[in-house]
Parts: sequence; structure tokens; C-alpha cells
Amino acid sequence: MIIMEASVILLENELKLIKRSKVDPSAFAEVYEHYFPRVYKYIRFRIRDPETADELTSQTFERVLTKIATFSPERGSFAVWLFTISRNTVFDYLRHKKRYRFAPIETLKDCHSAEPLPEELVLKKETHEELLSALATLKDRQREIVALKFGACLTNRSIAKLSGLRESNVGVILYRAIRQLRAQLSGKEEDK
Repeated sequence: MIIMEASVILLENELKLIKRSKVDPSAFAEVYEHYFPRVYKYIRFRIRDPETADELTSQTFERVLTKIATFSPERGSFAVWLFTISRNTVFDYLRHKKRYRFAPIETLKDCHSAEPLPEELVLKKETHEELLSALATLKDRQREIVALKFGACLTNRSIAKLSGLRESNVGVILYRAIRQLRAQLSGKEEDK
């Protein structure tokens, strides 16, 4: 069963499942199923290539399983611990590539959608491309915090713990990033 807390979806009996996972990795399946979409979305916010995002998501959960015995709920929530590992996996990949850049927008043109009407698909694709272009103009820290907030669905408090910033700083960075995105996107609408 899933419960809501402060706009974050928590897994009921999460700590019991994690404790069991320390001795029986198959007990981790429910935790994996619960967190996989959020981890994958976070990584896709950071890495635009879907195959690379798949690989990094797999690496993240592999690291989580190998380090699950070191998780301590007294030091923080499981979600913060998991997304710290996710962040480190992405940073390791980016460090290895020795550059930080988003994949060209052209790579997203072949995305498939379940939308039945071609007109809706075209409008959605244009909006998505405009958003990706606008996101690419943000500073690295802004992009990271936007990815944690909207890709990983973390609270400002969790982002603050993960990033080492104060919660109020996270809120200010998010506010400024969203304001910048709105200005860019509304400017593009006026140009049309």
C-alpha cells in the first residue's frame, strides 16, 4: 500500500522491506518497483539519451542493492539516500564523459507517443522541445535542482539534505529557475 506525505509518495512498510532486503535481496522488489519510475525520470532529466538513462538507472539500483546494508534510517530517509546514489551515478558518468551537455534536441524527434491525434502529438512535441531548450539555458545547479524537484519528485527539504543547501535556498533557486523558464517560454509563444 502507498501513502502520501508532504506531496511525496511513500511506500507503506518501507523500512521493514529495506531491513528484510539486507538479508534477502528478493525482498527489495517492491521497493524497486516503487522507486524505479522516479529514479528513471530524474536521470532522464539529467541525461537525454534513453539507452544511457536505462543503463544509469540499472547501475543506481545495483549500487543500492550492494550498499543496502549501510543504509541507516537514523541518518535520513531512504529516498534521500537513494537519490544521493542516483546523483553520484549521474555525476560519475558525466565526469567520465568530461563534459556536461544535453543530447541534441534532434534525438528526441523520433519519440513515440500514445496520443491518437497527430495534431496533438505535434503540439506536444513542440512544447517538449521548447521546454528542453529552455532547460538547457539554466545554470547547472538550477538544472540539477529542477531535475530533483520535478524528475525525482523530492521535497525541498529532501533536496536540501541531498545538495547541502538550506531549504530556503532550494526554494529560491527553484523560484528563479521557474521564473526564467516561464519568461523564455512565454517569449517564444509571443514570437509565434
